[in-house]
This record gives sequence, C-alpha cells and structure tokens, in this order.
Amino acid sequence: MKNLLYSIGIILMLASCSGSEDKAVKLEQLKKERDQLSIQILNLEKELYPDGNVKSVRVSTDTLHQEPFSHYIEVQGRIDGNENIGVSPRTPGVVNRILVKEGDHVTNGEVLAELDAEVLKQTLKELESQLDFATELYNKQKALWDQKIGSEIQFLTAQNNKESLENKIATINDQIKMSNITSPIDGTIEEIPIKVGQMAAVGFPAFRVVNFSKAKAVADVGEAYTNKIKTGDQVQVFLPDLDEEFDRRVTFSSKYINPTNRTFVVEAELPTDHMIYRANMIAVLRIKDYHNPSTIAIPQNFIQSSRDEGQYVFVADVDKGVRIARKAYIKTGITYNGLTEIETGLNKGDLLITAGYKDLYDGQPINF
Repeated sequence: MKNLLYSIGIILMLASCSGSEDKAVKLEQLKKERDQLSIQILNLEKELYPDGNVKSVRVSTDTLHQEPFSHYIEVQGRIDGNENIGVSPRTPGVVNRILVKEGDHVTNGEVLAELDAEVLKQTLKELESQLDFATELYNKQKALWDQKIGSEIQFLTAQNNKESLENKIATINDQIKMSNITSPIDGTIEEIPIKVGQMAAVGFPAFRVVNFSKAKAVADVGEAYTNKIKTGDQVQVFLPDLDEEFDRRVTFSSKYINPTNRTFVVEAELPTDHMIYRANMIAVLRIKDYHNPSTIAIPQNFIQSSRDEGQYVFVADVDKGVRIARKAYIKTGITYNGLTEIETGLNKGDLLITAGYKDLYDGQPINF
C-alpha cells in the first residue's frame, strides 16, 4: 500500500512538472508562430498593395524624455521615541504603593512606586538608637582624651564604633531609597504592568516611560541590503495612520546582523513639531539605493520579449513618407513602481507606441 501511494505521488509530481514545462514550451512556440505570421502578413500586404496603400492601424504614442529615475528599498517599520525605557526595580520587593498612572508626565528621579521596606526601616531605627549611644560614649571619651585622661585605645574604639554605625546607617538609607522605583528620564508613563501587592523583580519592567520629544522611525532591513544602505542616505517615511510622508535621512544604520532573522536596524529621525506620534505606530520606510539624474524610463507593461530576439518595444517611425511601427530592441535596467529604466535602444524624442502595440508587426503602417 505504501509503495502504491509513493508511486502515485511520484506520477502526480512528474505530471505537474511536465504540465508547466509543456505550457512554457507551447508559449514560446506560439510567440514564434506569431512572429512568423507577422512576416507572412507583411509579405502578403506588399504583394496585394504594391503601391503601399496598406490599411493602417490606429495607435497612441508618447514622446520620450530624459528624467530623473530612482529606486527605493521599501520596508515596514515602527515609530519609537529616542528614549523608550522599561523601568525595573533595583531590588526585589512587594509593591506597597503606585504613585503614578498611565499617561502621567514624570521627571527624572521622580518616585513611581514604593516597595515594602519595613524590615530595612526597623533595622534603621535600631542602628540610629545604637548610634546615639555610641555618639554619647565617643563624646565623653574625646573629652577625657582631650584632658589626657584615659587610654588612646579607649578613645579610638569609641570613635570606630561611632563611624561604623554611621556607615551602616548610610548603607541602610541607600537600600531604602533603592526600594523606590524612580524614573530615569523625563517622559510619559505608557504602561504599568505591576499591581499593588505583587512581587516586583529586578530585570522585569514595572513601568514603561517614553519620551517623544525626539521620535524616530525604526525598521529591520534584510541582510542582502547591507552594502546598499548607509547613514545619510535619503529616505521617505510614510505614516499610513496619519496619512503623512516626510523626506528624511538615515540617521543610524546598524553594523550588527541579528542572527535570528538576518536583519539589521535602520533609523530615521522624525520632525519634532509633530507630537501625535504613538509608540509602535506603523511606518513605511522607502530608502533610496539608486538614482540616475537623467535617463529614459517607461512603463513596464509596454515591454515585450522573445526568447530569440530579447526585449523590445514598438516606436513610431517614418518610411518613405509613411508612418510605420518599428521594433526597437532594448536593454533594461532597474524596475521600480511600474517603471523600467532603459539603458540602450531608445533615445530622447522617440515616439513610444503606448496603445495598440500588442498586435503590431515590424514595418506595419500606423496612424495616430
């Protein structure tokens, strides 16, 4: 049974491949037949109309001009603030109070939440009590030592105990401050994933603070474009949600390839007078990687091709006072947005046939 299914699969695969190959071969045969028929039609017309009064075909033309032509790499990215930070606690603890809400504007150093530090505060009270006693003892020993009464060891011991307790209190105060989650930047609270009573852990963001005073468009670009994109390149940033487009420059092109998806990061700063940006808003980046200041570019659908003859278009020409269609064999360059750059085969001022060209043959009389 397995062998039968395997055999059927192979037969179907071969039939499919054979079918596609047969279609390709048939297409080339039809194109050759069409060209041969065009030649036969031309010869018959010459025989039937020796005076040259062949019925002409109505066509439309367009005069070719040399214009700037550019190619863009188009990728989808996102909007981000220059400062978009996930704020996590510096020490683990249970959340006692949250002092801000989403949408609030905060400043650098402002306390966002307080963690449970009761044990530290109790320890601080004990140390402060010990410090009071140690300070009093030190003052008495110092007074005696100033009068040359008592031993130096007693004075130094009292001094050391006092300073040691002062250092411990300073450390506890720092630890209590670390139990407060503070904002490292000026910005807006965009997200608060923690709640009162939850355990806040080091390394896990408890708040997201975003500063959009400077915004940027960020995109991941495929590794294949590494040599085509660099800092300073022109880029068009389109924001579909706002229906706005900006002409900018690439401000950052990463030298690091992400091994997971084989991409690198490209950034472009956005105008600062638009304060309606939202984090992760869609941004389409069109990065210019090719530009020719003066060339001929025509719509791609006007170009025809033949295996034997290559690519060609029809242009209007004059032969013995009669307007005819002439095949112009061309060499094409880059294609972008439906336009193809023509490297050779067409010149400025040529009349490109833009309508009625499908059924033409070389030398056929035409009228506009």
